Amino acid sequence: MESRRLGRTGHESSVIALGAAVLWSATTEDGERALSEALAAGVNHIDIAPGYGDAQQAAGPHVPAIRDQLFLGTKSQRSNGEGFRAQLEETLTLLGTDHTDVHQLHAVVSMEVLEERVAGGAVDALLKARDEGLTRFVGVTGHGLGTPAAQLEALRRYDLDTVMFPINPGLWNDPAYRADAEALLDHCEGSDVGVHVLKAAARRPWTDGQPHVPWYEPWTEPADIERGLRFALSTPGVHTLCSTSDWDVLRVTLALASEGRLTTMSGDDRTEAISLMAGEPKIPNLA
Repeated sequence: MESRRLGRTGHESSVIALGAAVLWSATTEDGERALSEALAAGVNHIDIAPGYGDAQQAAGPHVPAIRDQLFLGTKSQRSNGEGFRAQLEETLTLLGTDHTDVHQLHAVVSMEVLEERVAGGAVDALLKARDEGLTRFVGVTGHGLGTPAAQLEALRRYDLDTVMFPINPGLWNDPAYRADAEALLDHCEGSDVGVHVLKAAARRPWTDGQPHVPWYEPWTEPADIERGLRFALSTPGVHTLCSTSDWDVLRVTLALASEGRLTTMSGDDRTEAISLMAGEPKIPNLA
């Protein structure tokens, strides 16, 4: 699988990171299977969080044996500094490690949320965790339409190492979102910040009110999944993307990446991909 340098972290991250939300309702056997399949395909980066249902409990027992093969990305959605720290310590215990590779402010989808994390002490707790060696690097994540603008402001205020936000052809139909995302990407390139992408295989909101993972309806046909992944990875400044929380889509994603199918899109192909998504409704803001 192709790898790319994740900004100033210096890590050569596989272009696909295992999104552990696929383990939302999972057993430890499921956790072992997901990690084994991902590693076999060439994945060396995992994204996991307390908010992903059973993910930490399912994957945790298997992490120590492969810890040296994984760039471990964790996060917390808490605003209170003490609660943020406590949740990080719980994550470390569940995953059987004394540090993460990157710990992140989770679900910063707007300036209002960013200010809540500042006022509550979560930002200070995040930076202190890096100072104390509980994490090597720190970052910020978010799924919402206001995420790129909020993350750009976070980077201007604080010394953060990574960002995580959505990129797919449908979002590039939104001029405001695209402008904010491209401004964020430009800043990341200039500051050597690692860029991790979400929702590359997303199609549209669930039409039946699906309440949980995947939080959106993903593409399911391999050609459609491939188009979304290639679009995201062809966007200048992107280093890695997070697999979706659907088992079938995950397996297609791993196969495409391990077979070297996620090649750079031409400008014309990118334009066509954007056009194909023009009629799809926007996915609402998500944590």
